[in-house]
Amino acid sequence: MAVPRYKALVDAFASDIRTGRLTAGARLPTHRALAAREGVALVTATRVYAELEAMGLVSREQGRGTFVRDLAVPPGQGIDRQLVATDGVDLNFNYPSLPGQAGLLRQALREVAASGDLDSLLHYQPHSGRPQDRASIGRHLGRRGITADPDRVLVVNGAQHGLAITVMATLNAGDVVAVDALTYPGFKVLAQAFRLDLEPIPTTADGPNLDALEKLCATRPVRAVYTMPTLHNPLGWVMTETDRLRLIKTARRHGVLIIEDASYAYLVENPPPPLVATAPDITVYVSGLSKSIATGLRVGFVLAPPTTVPQLERAIRATTWNTPALTTAIACHWLDDGTADQLEAQKREDAKARQAIAVQELAGLPLVGHPSSYFTWVPLPDDARADRLTATLARHRISVSTAEPFTTSAHTPQAIRLALGSTDLDSLRSTLSTVRRLAIEDPFT
Repeated sequence: MAVPRYKALVDAFASDIRTGRLTAGARLPTHRALAAREGVALVTATRVYAELEAMGLVSREQGRGTFVRDLAVPPGQGIDRQLVATDGVDLNFNYPSLPGQAGLLRQALREVAASGDLDSLLHYQPHSGRPQDRASIGRHLGRRGITADPDRVLVVNGAQHGLAITVMATLNAGDVVAVDALTYPGFKVLAQAFRLDLEPIPTTADGPNLDALEKLCATRPVRAVYTMPTLHNPLGWVMTETDRLRLIKTARRHGVLIIEDASYAYLVENPPPPLVATAPDITVYVSGLSKSIATGLRVGFVLAPPTTVPQLERAIRATTWNTPALTTAIACHWLDDGTADQLEAQKREDAKARQAIAVQELAGLPLVGHPSSYFTWVPLPDDARADRLTATLARHRISVSTAEPFTTSAHTPQAIRLALGSTDLDSLRSTLSTVRRLAIEDPFT
């Protein structure tokens, strides 16, 4: 479907403003000058500027012209953590919390304080974590069907840190990495920082297009594939076992490293085996406890092939030396005594309840996701503009993300992602009702 000319111009201006190519305060051409330059009608030029103003990107000053605004929200919404008004609702980030978690932490702190090993927590730890902590994580992974020798486990400061050290240890600037056309924004940030060449793989309803991945690996020197096979963020898919085996086969044939992000995998009951369970020699498995237990508990883990462990240890040393011993001790105690499993089960039920609310309150909108996920993807009509809807919602004190932070291809779909886990159920219900009303009623065109 051809993109209308005015939308192409709006997209071009929006991109230039967000990336800084058009700086705050810059004067844009007059309506007539824009029409002449682009060979469009004056009414089309007027429509372009009206769209940009509605999106909050420009402002018109009577008698002076149209100027680029000093954006209150910087580029990267959905990646960078933004403050939400105290009377606002955050549907941009997930930080789900369950009743009683604070009490569990108090009890855990008392138990740590009473332990005979307290002095050891005041000293530097091994870069990859204490042997007993790595063993606890290994047992936790074993309950997920993953054979995890503690010597292959590294303790990190959350899954994002795990991804960062994986990139540092296994990839170089300019390396080609295959990613989904819509993917986790945090990996995009790493790719930009380490100057990786991201190649987008088209998506299907059930996962990445594996024909496209095979073709890419046959035509370009793909070094790694970054994938979320169990509960993809943002689309919520769970790849079938057949597709997982095919992905592994493609990776082996072309010598490609698999980076498996399992941050949200705990939400899926009885999923197919993780990629690392089938291909431990070519897979780096990254996950953590921030999503499943508490976002403030920055404890993650990496399970890696033995040949990559020394490089990963050096990357940990370069970035943080070791994870904080106190929080790691608490996390591993919860892994061993069943608290972590209990919290994960409760959050699965909580996510299901929130998804049911989303289905009810967003009736009539096309939703893409998983029934036990903490987020849902909402594609918008062809003539809609996600930026405009996002700005409208912001004026109603509702923060959401557009598709832009998740997009790795040249085409950014008109869609929004709604995080469902950061507000109480009653507030979620009323907020989603407002989202539906504005998405349907807002005059996009």
